[in-house]
Amino acid sequence: QVQLVESGGGLVQAGGSLRLSCAASGRSFSSLGMGWFRQAPGKEREFVAVISWSGVSRYYTYSVKGRFTISRDNAKKTVYLQMDSLKPEDTAVYFCAAAPLIDTWDAEGSYEFWGQGTQVTVSS
Repeated sequence: QVQLVESGGGLVQAGGSLRLSCAASGRSFSSLGMGWFRQAPGKEREFVAVISWSGVSRYYTYSVKGRFTISRDNAKKTVYLQMDSLKPEDTAVYFCAAAPLIDTWDAEGSYEFWGQGTQVTVSS
C-alpha cells in the first residue's frame, strides 16, 4: 500500500509560479512511476505529467510543456511539480498518483494509488 500527500497549492497571479510536492509512504517509492493529474471545476480529471521510477523518462500533456517540470527525489520519497508561467486555465485541484507499472502514461486507470489533491488557483 502507498499513501500520497500533496502540498504546495495556493493562490497565485497569472505568470507566477508554484511548486507542488507529493510525499509518499508505504512500499518502496523508488519502484513507482509517479504522475500528476488535475481536475478543474465541472471538468473531468486530466493527465498533466508523469515520471518513471528512475527519473529518466518524463512526459507532459501538451498544454503544460515548457512551463511545468516534474522531478523526483527517491531519497526523500517525494515527487515535485514545478509550475511556471501559470495561466488561469491551470486552475484546478492537482492530484498525485502512483503505480509500480504504468501501461498508459496518461490514463487514470493505469495508476493504483492517489492522493487527496491540492487546490491551485491562478488569478488573471
